[in-house]
Amino acid sequence: MAEIGRMSPPERDELDRQVKQYNLENFIKDKENGRMPRQALGKNDFLELMMKQLAHQDPLAPMEDKEFIAQMAQFSSLEQMTAMSENFSRLSSDFARVADLISNAEAASALGKPVELVNGENTVQGIVKAVTRGAEPQVLVNGYYYDWEQVTRVFEE
Repeated sequence: MAEIGRMSPPERDELDRQVKQYNLENFIKDKENGRMPRQALGKNDFLELMMKQLAHQDPLAPMEDKEFIAQMAQFSSLEQMTAMSENFSRLSSDFARVADLISNAEAASALGKPVELVNGENTVQGIVKAVTRGAEPQVLVNGYYYDWEQVTRVFEE
C-alpha cells in the first residue's frame, strides 16, 4: 500500500472503510465483554499512563525531574478533587436527610392544632388529627390527607 500522503482517493476510502470496520468490531467485542468507552479519565487511568511512560522512557534521555514532579502534582490534585467530590455527595445526602427530619418534626408538632392550608385555589382550615412520616409527610385535616408543604399556617390551640 502507498504512503498515506501519496494515496489515491480510492485507496484512502478503502483505508477509511477498513479502520471503521476494525473500530466497529472492537466496539462490539468490548460491549459483549461488558466494557464500554468512557468520556473521562480517572485517577487510575492517569497513574497507569504515568507508569507506562516511566517504564518505556528512553534510558539515554530519561524524563526530567521537573516533568515528573509536575505530573505527580497533577495526580495529587486529581486525587484531592475526587475526594472532595465524594465528600460533597455525602454531604448533599446528609442535608437531604436533615431536611426530611425537620419536615417530619414540623408536621408532628402540628398534631392537634388548628391549621390553614392551600389546596389548589381553595383555603382549608381545620384541626390536624393525624400525621404520616416519610420524605413527604402528610397531615389529616377534615378527613382528608394533605401534603405538609400545603400548610401555610399553624395556630395555637
